[in-house]
Amino acid sequence: MKCQRYMVILIGICCVSIIGLSSCATLDTLFTGSDSTKRHSTSVLNYLYPNTTDHIEQPSIPRLELPLKVGVAFVPGGDLSAAEKMDLMKQISQEFRQFNFVKSIELIPSDYLVYQGSFANLDQIRTMYGIDVIALISYDQVQHTDQGLLSVTYWTLVGAYVFKGEKNDTSTMMDTAVYDIASRKMLFRAPGTSSVKGKATPVNLSEQLREDSLNGFNLAVEKMVANLQLQLELFKEKVKESPEEVVIVHKLGYSGGGSMGLVYVTLILGLVGLLACLSKTKRS
Repeated sequence: MKCQRYMVILIGICCVSIIGLSSCATLDTLFTGSDSTKRHSTSVLNYLYPNTTDHIEQPSIPRLELPLKVGVAFVPGGDLSAAEKMDLMKQISQEFRQFNFVKSIELIPSDYLVYQGSFANLDQIRTMYGIDVIALISYDQVQHTDQGLLSVTYWTLVGAYVFKGEKNDTSTMMDTAVYDIASRKMLFRAPGTSSVKGKATPVNLSEQLREDSLNGFNLAVEKMVANLQLQLELFKEKVKESPEEVVIVHKLGYSGGGSMGLVYVTLILGLVGLLACLSKTKRS
């Protein structure tokens, strides 16, 4: 009987010790904090050049037939919804619409881009939509959660709840790479970055992280769009200054329009005026 009592007491002590250690471990986890990192990204290189670190494709000299038909699409992957991608593509497409050398913009649904589809997939999209150039959008977003010592005590009828404050850093990079599909040549690219810092408790951490994520995307897109405007202007100048790098061909019925069209009209009016003056001079 005594042995049985000792065994019961020993088991009880072990159970109490285990519970005590578990409680200590729980408190240690609560108050010492931990780090976690979430990353969501897509890659143009992984899409166009899968399973290799070398660029196998040898781009040729682009032959752009103006006005261009441009496609806008997200590189496959990532966790953005189809609606979110469509909203971002609409913002980017507006930048192309303001240029007279762009005839139309096609927003390509993500379902048509195959994971690691490479240029073979782009050739299919080119045939399907009749586009000449495509703007491929990719992104890389990292959310780092650092559990610090900041805490909030919430008192209730049954006791106090302690919520750990968490510092959330969200870093986002958006990138638009514009390719001439036929030549496999990248014409230009426009990146945009953002950094969002916020604080949240574990109760609303997931909602706050989601909000910071969308805010990070929107800020990065704003900077990318501004950079896209600059890159489009630089590309126009590059075409004029380095005709050997890009061959420009006007489609039937297209004269250029825009500022160059205004120059042509001015020259024609000037010639008409000069001929009129010469005609009057001869008559006199």
